[in-house]
Amino acid sequence: MMHIRPTTHRFHTLLLLLPLGITTATATVSSQTPNTPQMAPSNEDLRLYDIATATQGQRIIKDIQTLVDFGTRHTLSDTTSNTHGIGAARRWVKAEFERISAQCGNCLDVIEVGAKVSGKRIPTESEVINIIAIQKGKTDPNRVVMMSGDIDSRVSDVMDSTSTAPGANDNASGVAGALEAARVLSKYQFEGTIVYAALSGEEQGLYGGAALADYAKNQGWQVEAVLNNDMIGNIEGINGVVSNHTVRVFSEGVRIAETPSEAKERYFSGGENDSASRNLARHIKSLADQYMTNLDVKLIYRLDRFGRGGHHLPFNKAGLPAVRIMETNENYNRQHQDIRLENGIAYGDVMEGVDKVLTAKLTALNAISLASMAWAPTPPSNVKISGQVTADTTLNWQKSNQANVAGYRVYWRNTTESEWSHSRYVGHVDQFTFNNLVIDNYLFGVAAVGHNGNTSPVVFPGAAGKF
Repeated sequence: MMHIRPTTHRFHTLLLLLPLGITTATATVSSQTPNTPQMAPSNEDLRLYDIATATQGQRIIKDIQTLVDFGTRHTLSDTTSNTHGIGAARRWVKAEFERISAQCGNCLDVIEVGAKVSGKRIPTESEVINIIAIQKGKTDPNRVVMMSGDIDSRVSDVMDSTSTAPGANDNASGVAGALEAARVLSKYQFEGTIVYAALSGEEQGLYGGAALADYAKNQGWQVEAVLNNDMIGNIEGINGVVSNHTVRVFSEGVRIAETPSEAKERYFSGGENDSASRNLARHIKSLADQYMTNLDVKLIYRLDRFGRGGHHLPFNKAGLPAVRIMETNENYNRQHQDIRLENGIAYGDVMEGVDKVLTAKLTALNAISLASMAWAPTPPSNVKISGQVTADTTLNWQKSNQANVAGYRVYWRNTTESEWSHSRYVGHVDQFTFNNLVIDNYLFGVAAVGHNGNTSPVVFPGAAGKF
């Protein structure tokens, strides 16, 4: 039996739940100009329930095993062998994307995107090659949402390119998830473009992500979201917790690409907790709450794990919304380790550390997020806010002429709340005034609503929250 969690974004329900004798400013919200009464579009897309249950853990595990069988996928490992090393691994990934494309009438453009790089962990210039599959949108192909995983693997010594480095969970699981998402979503057509990326050079310095971010810029892509999947299969944590029903989504708070003038604006108007990446993370959680069961999304309000990094960072540096999706329970004995038995502890990133149920769930989380955003309208642009030293707060934005835009939904929450708690559909307008809702005491945003039930991520006003 499918259980659907009720949404919290119901304005009239909120009013009914208020205790008698207590008033609130949110109860007096109204538009600046009267609108003709209208029905809000449905807030759900039934296709997403099907997508949420379509991913197959067994197929994902099979792909992980194939990647493991290449022995090592170290960035500096063999590139010429057909059975061993990074070269064989990336050629297999490319062939698999091409096979998926053939089954959907060549709906994927499968390409290589790379760069010649050198650095502390790449002592001589080497070529880092990403395998990219592009499912072009039918009406808005320049708008892109992306899922990525990392091909490369390593052992204890990051420069050891010959020892066996299975990299089952880190990060064959992310690449296998991207392949599985492509299998599921290639059966549909979308307004926006979906990119499935198998990135290289992550362990040596995040080179593959930087190369793809540059490529996206050169192509003029409007990148709305990058979902970096790095370790999505381990359920047994180093702390003894075993669970396959939670996931962490990491996101930057303040944009790393923020300019000094934007920082000054944010300092006086807020937005430290409302970057596009952070509101992307909130959007992913809201989709999971609506369309998935037995999966709790933990929003982690930091860029990555303490003192560590991942392949979403190059996209953040390029000013693009990007988050890291990963398991909740990490096991450090299985990360970046030589395979060995020491003091009764088994070290190494082997198949036994990957759970097929969790990998299927987290792949499904990616799939519904990609699908919903690719079906939804573009997030509103030029969002501005005003209302200093008045009782009212006004949001303005640029109204879109896209055919799939039904209207807009405004959001607000207390400054101490981590997620959007209140919202209201306001129609196909370009501004809305919250009467008797003081700008100092709340945070505000707006999202575009599609006729098909999909909504864009919420956009916080100003440079701090722009997509």
